[in-house]
Amino acid sequence: MPNPQDLSVLPLPAGPALNADESDGRLTLTLAGQPLVRLRLGRGEVLEVHLQNPAEVPSVQALWAACYWLFAREPERQQLFWHLEHAPDEALRSGLLLATDVAGQLRCERTLFWQLPQPWLAQPSNDAYAQQMIISNGKRHPVRAPKPCGEVYRRFDARLGAWVSLRTLEIDVDLARFNRWQNSARVANFWQESGSLEQHRDYLQKLAADPHALTLIGCFDGEPFAYFEAYWAKEDRIAPFYDAGDYDRGIHMLVGEEHHRGPHKVASWLSALVHYLFLDDPRTQRVVAEPRADNARMIGHMQNQCFHCEKEFDFPHKRAALMILGRERFFERCGLV
Repeated sequence: MPNPQDLSVLPLPAGPALNADESDGRLTLTLAGQPLVRLRLGRGEVLEVHLQNPAEVPSVQALWAACYWLFAREPERQQLFWHLEHAPDEALRSGLLLATDVAGQLRCERTLFWQLPQPWLAQPSNDAYAQQMIISNGKRHPVRAPKPCGEVYRRFDARLGAWVSLRTLEIDVDLARFNRWQNSARVANFWQESGSLEQHRDYLQKLAADPHALTLIGCFDGEPFAYFEAYWAKEDRIAPFYDAGDYDRGIHMLVGEEHHRGPHKVASWLSALVHYLFLDDPRTQRVVAEPRADNARMIGHMQNQCFHCEKEFDFPHKRAALMILGRERFFERCGLV
């Protein structure tokens, strides 16, 4: 796999790639062949970032790109300390930069950087959907926003050297693929949803009509390899088994293509899926899952991505492990690059 420290080009979800030239403590970032920002770097216990021209007023795009580059190259780096005579108000309002007690010094926190929704969300990010509580099927929960359509998330994984993306499932396009995946012996062992094309069409149509569920296809470099169901936990069958929050999201996961299995691939797509759900609504504080309690491999993969097993419990159809990952823990512990 590529080493992030060897990066010289970092593709962006939309538009040209970010190019870098770093030597002798100087970093020049270019975009579409045009210089974006020129920096001096001071590496010690902390990373000090200075503009080569201190009087320059950098754009928010330039500040964001530099933070992205530096965090991607050093996955363990948690903070950047900027020295700026002038900082755009937008960078402070968004949380990209934070004021410090030192005049002219500002701080960028990895945990805040990765909570900024753009450009990872493929569709424009809006304010959180207005809240109105309703009761459906005897459960009180917020009205859910209309479901998205098309690609919803895209990010270049610098460790994997590949694009990881999520799009909504299209029944006419994805039915045969979904049917093949569900009928593989490995998947059927845990999902227990093998069946005919018509049975699977009916299964997916019911989910499409259900406002609490969102069906997604995971892709590496545009190739579909996995099926995911994201659901609002408050309206789901999991709700009676823990204190479900109004905006908790749950996930069901299926990797269908054998050549996209393996711990390094799981680390990429699972972090992308959770990242998308936390960005989709800033009120979401937890992502939960309920794999079969004897699915040690998946439970291990989830623990590697900072999920913890809260308990085991009995569904009518299986003994399940309640896996939980909180927003704070995800952004502090999971090293997105």
